[in-house]
Amino acid sequence: MSIPSTSAPLAAALAARGYTDLTEVQSAVLNPEAAGRDLLVSAQTGSGKTVAYGLALADTLLGEDEALPEAGEPMALIVTPTRELAMQVTNELTWLYANTGARLATLVGGMDPRAERRRLDQGTHIVVGTPGRLRDHLTRGALQIGGLKALVLDEADEMLNLGFREDLEFLLEATPASRRTLLFSATLPKPIIQMTKRYQQGAYRIEVARGQSGHADIEYRAVRIAPNEVEHAVTNILRRAEAPSAIVFCNTRESVRHLSSGLIERGFAAVTLSGELGQAERNQAIQALRDGRARVCVATDVAARGLDLPSLGLVIHADLPSDPETLQHRSGRTGRAGRKGISVLLVPISRRRKAERLLAEAHIDATWGAAPSAEEIRAADEERLLADPAFTQEPNEEDTAAAAKLLAAHTPEVLAAALVRQWRARLPAPEEVFDPNFGPGPKPGREREERGPSKHQRGGPTIWFRMDVGRRNNADPKWLLPLLCRRGKITRQEIGAIKIYDRETKFEIAESVAKRFADAAAHSDDDDITISPADGAGERGAPAGERKTFKPKDKRPYAPKGAKGQDRTPYEKPRRPKPKKPKA
Repeated sequence: MSIPSTSAPLAAALAARGYTDLTEVQSAVLNPEAAGRDLLVSAQTGSGKTVAYGLALADTLLGEDEALPEAGEPMALIVTPTRELAMQVTNELTWLYANTGARLATLVGGMDPRAERRRLDQGTHIVVGTPGRLRDHLTRGALQIGGLKALVLDEADEMLNLGFREDLEFLLEATPASRRTLLFSATLPKPIIQMTKRYQQGAYRIEVARGQSGHADIEYRAVRIAPNEVEHAVTNILRRAEAPSAIVFCNTRESVRHLSSGLIERGFAAVTLSGELGQAERNQAIQALRDGRARVCVATDVAARGLDLPSLGLVIHADLPSDPETLQHRSGRTGRAGRKGISVLLVPISRRRKAERLLAEAHIDATWGAAPSAEEIRAADEERLLADPAFTQEPNEEDTAAAAKLLAAHTPEVLAAALVRQWRARLPAPEEVFDPNFGPGPKPGREREERGPSKHQRGGPTIWFRMDVGRRNNADPKWLLPLLCRRGKITRQEIGAIKIYDRETKFEIAESVAKRFADAAAHSDDDDITISPADGAGERGAPAGERKTFKPKDKRPYAPKGAKGQDRTPYEKPRRPKPKKPKA
């Protein structure tokens, strides 16, 4: 393979790696107009940016030579936001520059700084690291950059989001003014543009179009779920997809711990990645995914950048990402280097508006649907069993002899049933899930009334509230009850009647907890649903805010006072007061 404007050693490395075509961003950095200049590159994740700036650095580091000089002070410094990305960059540049005699060093937090210093003392050509650790080695004098020829800021937008602006400016000020600066970023927010104007000179701008459907090799799906069925939905999606490896993203460390524990309990080989883990633990988790000992990784956004697993075919967003950039970076862990991948967003019906907004802002056209049902998964299991390669392999003499003994002792039907049981036993059982978009609905124009599983068991007065979802939003007590409990910090026993109308839903809350419920619901930003005191008629036209007393669930038959053979209930039949005679 011949690649124009790059050195022979790098072209040979690309050919050995199986490269037949370069990606758009890789071709753009080899444009003659970009040679030797500062670069400002905007390209989505998974587009081959690491190889791109590796190719762009070749002229600066090698010139007309085919090998680098003897290692001493670093010639190039590459800054990344996370440890995982730094190690990934080191791995990529190691094979790309293998024929040039390049020595690389990785400087990241969580590793032994003494070992890193020894590596620097032995001499390096390229240093890859995170901002904080690089600054630490600079201030201690371990990292000498007086002869630096090039500086690369990889994922610059993410470094700013993580609060590394001060460290980045320190590095930019400390490096020689004659250096070449290459800035790579998925997005170009205002702070990035300001940094470019200050620290780059005549930068050549490269912007790779995103397209109208996100990453071309990723299929996006939005799955409707009930708010309390995240774990069930993740289980069924993993079971249905049967991807060699998958990653499930959560927004918090606590969610990662909870979800991973549930998946492990169900029989999945799962590992976790989050900021609370040490570097050794992270490396072990990633290696388990690479060698197949683990199939599922449950992670926070710490794994959204820099994690490259060739077998990763599925990404699940158990919690919706905070912005379109995070959505694309998470999804970009799959569908890399021409491979196909699937990205699934779990969308509780209460967060559908946010999901639609995220997809629209990211220019992604997702396919909406329900989580795979247990019946669908069992049918897929049967198909996979019938297509198992074990049935197409030629049996050896030992296998044939054992099969003859089994057939002599059991009927074929018994043997087949035993095989099916063993097949199913090694798989996590599918879960029954509820699709909030389907199910029996009320007749048009009629009110649908549902009551919670139990009323306020203490009895007593209630207060009516409303929420701005109704029949048109597929409102259903199956997901409304968990939502109210979570938003209002109450129990199901403190919820009374639920009345679902076309555009809104009204419900009763026990007066004893109504104020606490209202305060908690008003200050929660967990959902797109608005909850407020009822501003319309309550039950049977009761005025807004009117208190309604209801009896406990365990009612006994009413008995008149003093009736024989029956206990009198604590609630006596109300009597109408006699009208008072007007005074003369």
